[in-house]
Amino acid sequence: MSVTQQQVLDCLAKVMSPRGTALTNANVLSAITVTDGKVFFSINVDAAEARAWESVRAQAENAVRAIPGVSVAMIALTAERKPGSAAAPPRPAGGVQPASTHRHPQPPGATSPMARQAEIPGISAVIAVASGKGGVGKSTTALNLALGLRDLGLRVGLLDADIYGPSVPRLTGIHEKPQLNDDKKMIPLNRFGLAIMSIGFLVEEETAMIWRGPMVMSAITQMLRDVAWGTLDVLVVDMPPGTGDAQLTLAQNVPLKGAVIVSTPQDLSLIDARRGLAMFKKVNVPVLGIVENMSYFQCPHCGTRSDIFGHGGARHEAERLGVPFLGEIPLDIAIRTTSDSGHPVVESEPDGPHAAIYRAIGAEVREQLKGAIAAA
Repeated sequence: MSVTQQQVLDCLAKVMSPRGTALTNANVLSAITVTDGKVFFSINVDAAEARAWESVRAQAENAVRAIPGVSVAMIALTAERKPGSAAAPPRPAGGVQPASTHRHPQPPGATSPMARQAEIPGISAVIAVASGKGGVGKSTTALNLALGLRDLGLRVGLLDADIYGPSVPRLTGIHEKPQLNDDKKMIPLNRFGLAIMSIGFLVEEETAMIWRGPMVMSAITQMLRDVAWGTLDVLVVDMPPGTGDAQLTLAQNVPLKGAVIVSTPQDLSLIDARRGLAMFKKVNVPVLGIVENMSYFQCPHCGTRSDIFGHGGARHEAERLGVPFLGEIPLDIAIRTTSDSGHPVVESEPDGPHAAIYRAIGAEVREQLKGAIAAA
C-alpha cells in the first residue's frame, strides 16, 4: 500500500502541540519525506520549549506508524535557541542571579549524558569502527573485520551508522528492504552469516540525506534499539567519519566495549585519526587499536612494492599513543573489486592473503573482548 505525504499531514493534524494547536498549524514541521513506506521529518522548536515538545514528538511518531503501509517512521525533535536569546539572564546589580537560573545540586553522574547508556538485549559487545576523515576505507575494513570475527566462531552483526554516506548496501550487494516483526521492530538482513542493518536499506542509493544533527541522532538510536538483532557476540558499528553527533550518540546510548580506528599512513590522515582517538578516550571508550589501511601497494605483475601514502605512520602513532597496532592492510585491486561487486574479500577469497590479514585483526579484537563475550 502506497503512503502519501497528504496522509501523513492528515494524521499529524490530529496531534496537538503543547498549546493545543494542531501540529500542522504550529509552524514547526520540516519537509516530510515519504519513500516506500518510510517516513522522515523533524519537529523544529525553540530550545527553551524542547522538553514540553518531546511527548508531542512521541505522539506524532506513534500516529504516523499507525498509518497503513508505513513500515518505518523516524521523527526527530530539533531544538534551537532563537537568535539573540542569551544562555542566561544578566546578573542584577546586587550580584544575585534570578531565581529562574538557580539549580539544585545533582548527585554525581546524574547530569552526565553517559547516564543514558543501556545495554542492547542479546548483544554481548558493541564496538565502533571509526576514522577521523573519509576516504580511508573504513567501511570496507568494518565489513571484512566483521567477517573475520565470524570466521573465528562468533555471532556477528554489522550496523552501518554512516547516515550521510551508507556504503554497506553496495559492499554487501543487498538491495532488499527490511521487514517488521510482530513487535514492529525491523528484522536485520542476513548476508554472509551476518545480521546487517543500514539506513541505506531504507532510502534510495542516490537520495541526499540532508539531515540536521538531531535527525541523525534519532536515526542511529532507532537502528540500535528498534532492530531485532537477536543474540550476538559482537555488533560492529561502521561509524561516519569525524567526531560529531553520530559518535556521541552511540557513546551515550550504549556502553561501547571498544573502538577500532582506521587510518592511512600519511600525516594528513593521522592528524584526523588522533582526533578520533582523543574523542573516544574523552567519553571513556577503550581504543582497541589502530589499523593502517592502504599501507602499501605491491605490483601484481613485477612484485615491486610501493609505499604510495608512506608507510608505518599508523604503527608509529599507535606506539606513541600507547594503543595496540592491529595490522597493515595493503592497497590491492582485489580488495577494491570484491568490495565494489558486493562480495567482500574475506568471503570471496577466504584462503587468500587479504582474508588472513582481516582474520588476524579480528583475532586481536576478539582477544581484547573476551571478557565481555565470556560474561554474556
